Order: sequence, then structure tokens, then C-alpha cells
Amino acid sequence: MTAVFRHELRMMFSSLTAYVYGMFSLLAVAIYMMYYNLSVGYANFEYALAGASFALLIMIPIITMRIIAEEKKQKTDQLLYSLPISTTQVVVGKFLAVFVTSVIPLVIVSVYPVILKNYGNLYLPTAFGALFGYIMLTAALLSIGIFISSITESQPMAAGICFAAMILNYYMVTLAEYALSSAYGSFVALLVIEVLLALLVRHMTGNDLLAEGLGGVAMVATVAAYIYNSDWFEGLFPAILEKLSVYERFYEFVDGVFDYTHVVYFISVIVFFLFLTVQSLEKRRYN
Repeated sequence: MTAVFRHELRMMFSSLTAYVYGMFSLLAVAIYMMYYNLSVGYANFEYALAGASFALLIMIPIITMRIIAEEKKQKTDQLLYSLPISTTQVVVGKFLAVFVTSVIPLVIVSVYPVILKNYGNLYLPTAFGALFGYIMLTAALLSIGIFISSITESQPMAAGICFAAMILNYYMVTLAEYALSSAYGSFVALLVIEVLLALLVRHMTGNDLLAEGLGGVAMVATVAAYIYNSDWFEGLFPAILEKLSVYERFYEFVDGVFDYTHVVYFISVIVFFLFLTVQSLEKRRYN
């Protein structure tokens, strides 16, 4: 795992990837800090981090698009399978490499609230709590990006799908509230999600019977619940999306709420998508 970590880190800094990511990261925080803290005069550095989180929609695809997709395209992933380490160690090594690359600019950012403290009534615990939440948000989005990179051999396609996933995650609560807040809208949305999950299970396992069985049971249960009491579905889909959205959890840190359940949630998202990445690589390995 250490060898994979060092190799990926070396690849990041021998190309423009790490430097472009660092430039975007520092620039985004600096722009929002100048607006909120220097221009408007808010003594809340966490507002700058909340604004800069939008830039992750572009930065995450940049840093994750080649991490596995390029290996598959060049057929060098076959070399990874011959290493005396497990697929899990390979994936974790790659994840740690991109995570460290993304954290390095934030080490510089951590100095900003200390400097601002000397010129205003900045509350450092809230500022650093939001910075911690920003790091956890970045790690969760990186795990999603790595998984997307593992399901395609094309870097542009990986970047495009990842960007779409980031956009969806950023706006999905707002979109759901406008379009799917009714009971019928929530019902239809849940059925669509169950179909997509069944397709994902089929892609990951190659087992049609398992995918159809899980999808069929979930859809029958949803239909039965809707027939029994449709009021249960009123506003259900937006509420589910709000609970699942990593951005909504991050905004809790911005509001000064340090809830350990949010930390557990971020870790769960990271583990879940790294697990899916391992399964994706294992499927290719045995095929």
C-alpha cells in the first residue's frame, strides 16, 4: 500500500494535476475570503469555506479522473493485480495519495483565520471546525470520484460523469424540493432510484437474478406502502436527499454545529465508495 501511495503521489506532483488542484483550491478560498471577510466585513471565516466548497465541483473531477481510468486504458492495472498486496490496499493507497494532495493547500488555508483573528473578532473554534468539515467533505467527494474513475477507461468520460455527480449532490436537495415534494413525486423518484440501484448491483456483481430480486422486492415494498398510506410519501424524497447529501452535513459545520454523527456519516460514505471501487476492480480482475 505504501508503494502505491508513493507512486501515485509522485505521479501527482510530476504532472500538473497537483499544482492545478492546489491553485484552484487556494484561489477559491482567497476569493470568498476577500468578499466575506475583507469586503463585507463578516467575522466568519466559515462563510469563505462554504463558498469555496462550490469549487470542489470542478476540482474533484480534475484530481480523480485519471487515478484508475488511465490505468485501465493503458492496461497497467494488470500490473497492480500482480503486486503482493490486496486490491483493497491498492485502492486505499490511491485514495490516500489524492487525499494528501488535496489537504496540502488546506494547510496553507489554516493560517488564514489566525491572521484574520488579529484584525477582528473571529471565533477560531468555529473556523477550524468548518475547516475540518471541509476536509471531510473533500474526502467524501474524492471517494466518489475514485469510484467513478474505476468504472470507465476514458479520463474525459470519468471527469464528465464525476462533474455531473458533484452537481447533482450540490443541488439535489433544492431540485427535489421544487420538483418532487409531493407524495406522488416522492413515490416515482423512489422507484427510479430502486431501478438504478438494481442496475448498479448488476454491474458490480454480474448477477441478474440478484439484481432483479433486490430491485423487485424494494419496488413491491414501495408500491405496497404507497397504496396503504400515500401520506407517508409527502415530502419524503427531499427529506431523504437532505439526509444523504454530503453538502448538507458540511453546512452544519459551517453553522458552528460539531456533531459526531456527521463525522461518522462522512467516514461511512468514504468506506462505502472505496468498497464499491474495490468490487469494480475485482470484477475486472476476474474477468
